[in-house]
Amino acid sequence: MSKKPVGRLFAVASRICLGLGTVVLASCAASSGPGGGNNAALSTAAAQAKANTLAQQFTLVDTHIDVPFRLHRGAANLELDNSTGEFDFPKAKRGGLDGAFMSIYIPATVDAQGGAAELADKLIDDMEALVASAPSKFTLAACSADVAAAKAAGKVALPLGMENGGPIAGDLAALTHFRERGIRYITLAHSKSNHISDSSYDSNRRWHGLSPFGVDLLAHMNKQGVMVDVSHISDEAFWQVLQLSATPVIASHSSLRHFTPGFERNMDDSMVKALGDAGGVIQINFGSAFLTEAAQVWGATFTEAATAYATAQGLDPTDPANAAKAKEFRTDYLKTNPFAYASIDDVLDHIDRAVQLAGIDAVGLGSDFDGVGDSLPINLKHVGDYPNLIAGLLKRGYSDVDIEKIMGGNVLRVWQEVEAYAAEQGTALSCSVANR
Repeated sequence: MSKKPVGRLFAVASRICLGLGTVVLASCAASSGPGGGNNAALSTAAAQAKANTLAQQFTLVDTHIDVPFRLHRGAANLELDNSTGEFDFPKAKRGGLDGAFMSIYIPATVDAQGGAAELADKLIDDMEALVASAPSKFTLAACSADVAAAKAAGKVALPLGMENGGPIAGDLAALTHFRERGIRYITLAHSKSNHISDSSYDSNRRWHGLSPFGVDLLAHMNKQGVMVDVSHISDEAFWQVLQLSATPVIASHSSLRHFTPGFERNMDDSMVKALGDAGGVIQINFGSAFLTEAAQVWGATFTEAATAYATAQGLDPTDPANAAKAKEFRTDYLKTNPFAYASIDDVLDHIDRAVQLAGIDAVGLGSDFDGVGDSLPINLKHVGDYPNLIAGLLKRGYSDVDIEKIMGGNVLRVWQEVEAYAAEQGTALSCSVANR
């Protein structure tokens, strides 16, 4: 079997009306793409009303929410609507969120200190404890079918994705361990190059893409039904992944470099197109710095000012003891230099261009809620705000079928393809629902 038969088949076949197993597209009507549907004629009020309905009707999956590390830093009651974070149960229900991939985020510093696996297990423990404490509201999701089951039961499904492959630590047995604990995608690297892959944020390109172990790991991830996430990795690593993976891959929380020139963490046009051609999906990140050049410029200017302040005060910016002073400086800086928040239109621009480059089957949502600080777009501040984005899609003329794909249908299709390939390789499908 060639390396990408399934992915390339789906890049074509999914543009025809395909059933998604337990999650089925609402109709087989031709999708119109941006600007071509009757929805564009809706009034603003009508679009918002319809968006509220679609958010509840369709299955909405967000592939990157940083709740685990948020809870690691401080406890919060996610059963209540609270202002301390961007995800909780009441907001999720208002926004129509059905599947929220919990990011098992491992900072590169923790990985460098040898604590990656321990932290990963602890964060997974925390998610299991969350579900155990609120079983009527949350449920873990070990397979794609669990998301539909959770929606039917009025719960929010919490599949797990590992952000930074550091916990694998060069041991394929660790991959099996974390898969058995529920990890369903792995972001190969984070802010530093690691033993698996080079990072887009790190000038140290030791491997010029993937390491030899990374190449081996990729095959085993395919075999075990763990999705490969290309967010954060270098361009060279991305192209290697696309060449080697036997299944479609995802970019769990990335946006388009076209709008943020020089920002390698985002994907350039050729990468977005190739990802779509291979049956994969880019999940658009909502952080303003991922969306606009203005936010990038603000960040660079602020960093320069903060560095100058720290130098003048003799402060070590890496010392936690100086955190209060750093926060105070930022607060004062913002008084005269307001942050350049992106808008929902900016998010829509990324979606439009991704659709134009890769097709309607290659785009989804990977917000990075609870992971990008106070940088989220106006009117898209938390998981209760998805309907505002859906209203924007309607006003741009996306059909209901298009919107269902963007909301979650596309990434569920990839997840199911990965599960199907793993089953062919002898890895039995494991679902949380079936195990209860």
